[in-house]
Amino acid sequence: SRKKALLADVGVGTIDQALLGILPARHQSLRLLGLADKVLLVDEVHAFDPYMQSLLSALLQAHAAQGGSAILLSATLPQHHRLQLLHAYARGLNIAPPQPQESNTYPLSTHLSATHFSETAIETREEVRRSVIVERLDSEQSAVATIQTAIQQGQCVCWIRNTVADAQNSYEFLLQQDWLTPENVTLFHSRYAMIDRQAIEMDVLSRFGKTSGPSQRTGQVLIATQVVEQSLDLDFDVMISDLAPIDLIIQRAGRLQRHVRNVHGNVIQQGKDGRPMPCFYIVSPDPENVRDRNWLKSLLPGTQTVYRHVGQLWLTMKALLQNKGFSMPDDARNLIEFVYGGHHEIPEVLELASLDAEAERKAQQGMGDFNCLDLDKGYTWQSAAKNGGWGEDINIPTRLGNDSVDVVLALPDGEHLTPYADATHHAWELSRLSVPRKDWERVKASAPEEFLLAVDNLKSKHPSLAWSNFLVLNQSSTPYSQNIGWQIEDPAKAGNE
Repeated sequence: SRKKALLADVGVGTIDQALLGILPARHQSLRLLGLADKVLLVDEVHAFDPYMQSLLSALLQAHAAQGGSAILLSATLPQHHRLQLLHAYARGLNIAPPQPQESNTYPLSTHLSATHFSETAIETREEVRRSVIVERLDSEQSAVATIQTAIQQGQCVCWIRNTVADAQNSYEFLLQQDWLTPENVTLFHSRYAMIDRQAIEMDVLSRFGKTSGPSQRTGQVLIATQVVEQSLDLDFDVMISDLAPIDLIIQRAGRLQRHVRNVHGNVIQQGKDGRPMPCFYIVSPDPENVRDRNWLKSLLPGTQTVYRHVGQLWLTMKALLQNKGFSMPDDARNLIEFVYGGHHEIPEVLELASLDAEAERKAQQGMGDFNCLDLDKGYTWQSAAKNGGWGEDINIPTRLGNDSVDVVLALPDGEHLTPYADATHHAWELSRLSVPRKDWERVKASAPEEFLLAVDNLKSKHPSLAWSNFLVLNQSSTPYSQNIGWQIEDPAKAGNE
């Protein structure tokens, strides 16, 4: 069970399972006990929002206090965030907070214990050094034209869109182009049933992974969301991205010509890459032409709903264009601090929206501090007094802004229902996906009543499904398809990942 997973000698899961150890949640103490005296390994620390950053800081403090060690990994962590995490661990050790040096060294290893603090520069392997040209694309049409040019040259392309809706729209548009066969374009986002998402992920790895060759790669296009930013070892000849914060841009650029290949696209063990100089295309409005507060929204309205700090996005594009590109790892620290260091001004017309985003960031951070248990008060109900106390009706989340629900897809079979996933084991779990709550309320309100009895019978037969939401896929219009995933026809709607 999930509540016992951390009691094992080795446990693997999302950070949420560990964060529940410092929230007034059921089995909280069991999770914290499972971490005691162990090494907590957390990857992609930069990706946490301010609320989760606060929870992680509280977890590090508690973990250090009970004798645990931690290894935190990130390729793009701002200095102020690193300092926050160091201070949290120091509080748990009951020592004075360390004073890191102001340094642009990158990569950097930072070590803190009860008796030692050090910062060590790490040498970068030559094969991962790269220089990337950055070019701005002023429209979605320009992005499509760039894809067409790359396809005609036999290259493979990825376009990372910031919302699921934008990715789906671009995919459907490309399917209509006579210069691209449908078999050569793939859509990948998070709103697929698990069985379909696993199949798409395996297909994406076979087409664009390290072992892929010319027969798999040539002329292939991937339209994706943030699901390809991390973890997956992918390699594209040409990369296009919607404008995003600088740390995510660096992550995405890491998928551009990731492995050394010859001019035909075969991986080579020695020598230089035979492909043209890597060029990272970014769909963005012109940072030198900011007329009003709708600078970003006029081109990428969905992006502004996901990444609300317009000033940081403007600084990102400004930093990338002023040098017409960047080199890794040499420029990484300077780029990150240029955007997040707070030393550079932004256009006046973007200040109000940026201040709103900054206020939201501080509010999320404060909410995280408020929701955490006050473990200094010991193992007592008073540790949760500030946020409502303990109780069956207390449900404090590990993430904010994730107003989604799990939905299980089912197929009608006479008077019964069968799992959408054609699998021997865990078929119902593989038929599950997460969708925006607003979408689900619309679908549920218009769902036919003919399957209500079958759903009730299914829940009675399978207690593990008793609290699940079911969508029966019949012959009528449905918001789910194997190729597109979950899609609600609403042009005003934009969803993340």
